[in-house]
Amino acid sequence: MIIAMTAFKLPQPITTAEARRVFLGTAPTYQGVPGLFKKHYVLSEDGGTAGGVYLWNSREEAEALYTNAWRAFVAEKYGTEPTVTFFDSPVTVDNLAHQVLADEA
Repeated sequence: MIIAMTAFKLPQPITTAEARRVFLGTAPTYQGVPGLFKKHYVLSEDGGTAGGVYLWNSREEAEALYTNAWRAFVAEKYGTEPTVTFFDSPVTVDNLAHQVLADEA
């Protein structure tokens, strides 16, 4: 599994309520994306940085989302270029589902 973290500095800080409204507007875009297990929208405490934490099945499936078109969408929507950082996630603890998930060895 792969964790992708995206971040972008906002031109102006926003409140959590503003972020919720904006994020709910784009959330349907991520439903049904192949290989995407979960996406968490994030906002820094000062409201100046937003982004997402994504849990993916594979790096290839993750990279299929972060295209130039996706980057342009983020830049237009939020007024800034996003960064994307990838991490291997060999084990995930899911306390809601009462599961420990692990990549195959």
